[in-house]
Amino acid sequence: MAYTLNKKDKNENKILKEEDMLFDIFSLNNLESDSVRLSASTIIELFEDTGYNLNDVRKNKLVKPVALTLLPQEIKMIESVKKRKEFFIQIILPLVIQENNNIKLDRRTLFKIINKSNNSNSEKQWLDKKYKQYGIKSKDLSTLKIRMDVIPVSLAIAQAAKETGWGTSRFAQEGNALFGQWTWSGEGLKPKNAEKGEDHKVMKFNILQASVRAYQRNLNTHSTYKAFRKARAEFRDSNRLLDSMELSKYLNKYAETGNQYVEVLQKIIEQNKLQDFDDAKLLPSSVDLESLI
Repeated sequence: MAYTLNKKDKNENKILKEEDMLFDIFSLNNLESDSVRLSASTIIELFEDTGYNLNDVRKNKLVKPVALTLLPQEIKMIESVKKRKEFFIQIILPLVIQENNNIKLDRRTLFKIINKSNNSNSEKQWLDKKYKQYGIKSKDLSTLKIRMDVIPVSLAIAQAAKETGWGTSRFAQEGNALFGQWTWSGEGLKPKNAEKGEDHKVMKFNILQASVRAYQRNLNTHSTYKAFRKARAEFRDSNRLLDSMELSKYLNKYAETGNQYVEVLQKIIEQNKLQDFDDAKLLPSSVDLESLI
């Protein structure tokens, strides 16, 4: 499980405010407090009615924008392991792509600002907001450029699958926690097997989308994942596509099992051919998004 943003890190000279870094996540979370949990059969019917299936996505690279707010409780009752995994991927895929799209749009705005000699007041205000969101006290543009970037879809799905047991875990079902992030001050669920003296909880969310956004913010800001961000930036600098198999090697600190955790992620990515979804786009497709870095 991952450490969240508000845990004090010995390598950090300045303590960042969690409410500043997670403001947009808290706001998103508060928008949906009375979400309706659809049954697995209803969701499957919805997918069929909209023509949303993974075989088509692998071929056409287009994903139907079906944004579910909660996981169905019956997902653990789907006997076929293959069908259960595909069902979970169908639910998570649009959410991950949507959050990546949000980052791509922000990244495009950032590059416009970087390439200008003078910035307007609104641009400066936008930068101040993003510095807070990405935990950059120094207000350094180069650091913001490195942190404000997407997480490969295949990597995000693999981590969600691992952390939730393909959507069946208590944390996923009761708290929409797809990535097992820890919190020491926010709302969360106490692990049943927590040892005496451990005061952390697993972050709880009202909707799945908030969990995905918090996960991306975690990888993009926490000092534990600095090497991950550096490796991703090197891919960018050499104009290479982000490779989830390579980048997963830098997530050995995400779980206590270290390199074994990386091996599990890589196996999930390979066995389920998740890299097929890395270049998938969310319908309705946007010409603007296709040109984003």
